[in-house]
Amino acid sequence: MSGFNSAEDVPGFFVPVHRALTDPILLGGAPRAVAIANGTLAAAIALGLRLWIPGALFWAVSHSAAVWAAKRDPQFIEVVRRHLRYPAFFGV
Repeated sequence: MSGFNSAEDVPGFFVPVHRALTDPILLGGAPRAVAIANGTLAAAIALGLRLWIPGALFWAVSHSAAVWAAKRDPQFIEVVRRHLRYPAFFGV
């Protein structure tokens, strides 16, 4: 019997992992892909259609919604994708 009391006593069992490897990639508090898509659509509305105020409002509302959702669950995009991939259980 060896006298190991915890996982930290076992040589080679504990490996420090940098926080950047586990945290989701956020851009302004929203997931990176969502922030880029929101910015691109807002720029298309503001610059392409010359609707500056609706483009700015679209960006502000959509980015705020993405930041709110990322605060609740940083990987909400993967959850939504998985939710849409599987059919409804009760056929609703």
